[in-house]
Amino acid sequence: MSIANQPSHLPAPDQLPESLNAGAPLPVFRTPMLDGDRQLFAYEILFPTLAEQAQDLPQRVLSTITDGALTRLSRGNRAFVNLPPELLLEGSDVLLHQPRLGVVLRPEIANDPARMKLVKQMAQRGCQIMIDASDSALDDSLAVEALLQTAQFVRLDADRLSPEAMRERSSQLHTRGLGVIAGQVNEHTTYQRCLELPLQAIQGRYLLIPQPVEVPAVLSANRLSMLRLMALLEEGNPGPVEMGKIVRDDAVLSYKLLSCVNSAYFALPRQLKSIEQAAIFFGATRMRNWINTMVMCTMDDRPPELLRAALIRAHMCEGLAGGMPRGSSETAFTVGLFSLLDTLMCAPMEFLLTQLRLSPEISDALTGRGGPFGQLLQEVVAWEAGALNSGNTAPQRIRRMATVYLEATQWADQVFSVASNSRAAN
Repeated sequence: MSIANQPSHLPAPDQLPESLNAGAPLPVFRTPMLDGDRQLFAYEILFPTLAEQAQDLPQRVLSTITDGALTRLSRGNRAFVNLPPELLLEGSDVLLHQPRLGVVLRPEIANDPARMKLVKQMAQRGCQIMIDASDSALDDSLAVEALLQTAQFVRLDADRLSPEAMRERSSQLHTRGLGVIAGQVNEHTTYQRCLELPLQAIQGRYLLIPQPVEVPAVLSANRLSMLRLMALLEEGNPGPVEMGKIVRDDAVLSYKLLSCVNSAYFALPRQLKSIEQAAIFFGATRMRNWINTMVMCTMDDRPPELLRAALIRAHMCEGLAGGMPRGSSETAFTVGLFSLLDTLMCAPMEFLLTQLRLSPEISDALTGRGGPFGQLLQEVVAWEAGALNSGNTAPQRIRRMATVYLEATQWADQVFSVASNSRAAN
């Protein structure tokens, strides 16, 4: 569990013999689709196909669906599973009994009578169908028309389609009652264009990319206050008493911190009643990470999925730093958490780092992806983008990342939930 004392005598999972890793989680990750108000519309659940698991992929995917892992990963929200085509037949019984999970299908499936029969059965049971049209025009054939009549949503590729084609196709689909998703929205200019279209949701890397801002950066009073608090935590290596004084004047932050560390998820042996007690229990470095986490969770004007992404990065970096020197896990957590600070604060990373005065190894990792922590962060970013493959990354490492990712999503969702409920209570 993140930010808690871990047994140091156990070998890391990626160092275990091959036979002991047989039950490791299947690599799977979620990507959010946000509506025009930047609230979650749905998750897409993807299973990257790796060469070493190609033969048993269908059975492992079905097992992941039936054991409830996908429900936990989607937090009970609407989710669309991007399945290999062969699974529509091999897993027909499982899929027909999972109506809460929608599926993403390519238009070519319209020409396969057996799979189309199953798609219609799934739709009749309440399963929502999304057609991933990408940049291809949906032809006027009877087969494609039958698929469109079965589907509720169509996803278009905003990166490949021209702005004119994107506007025309989204309008046509919207007019006939289909929800349109803009996919591959990977920069803010495209995102701004998409806001003017009749879209149900927008999906892409734009969410994690800082918006262009004027230099020098002008932060709101609230952002400056957050930055000053973070800076105080970095100065002079404060101990438990000093941390208590730093946080004491912020009643909301104190409440969030204690609510989170005392939540049932972490199952502490006793309730912690003050910041000083919490700092003594967790240690000053870990407590500093907790405070920074809660500070970032107070940014209620930023998309919740962006905050969750920062928390997931933090936990993944920490969990994957097991083979590094002692104390590295806390530094790795900071690198992951702060890797989206420029996007969250709407300010250049270089400007933020001049205010925070972090250690050189953290600054190098955040600005140039330098050093071991920079490499670790690159690995995590590649994972969340679905860019890892078995040709460049050892299978044992991928299995380890799959385990850590699932832990990270559950941890991030729990922490964000506690922080949000604390905010509502105040």
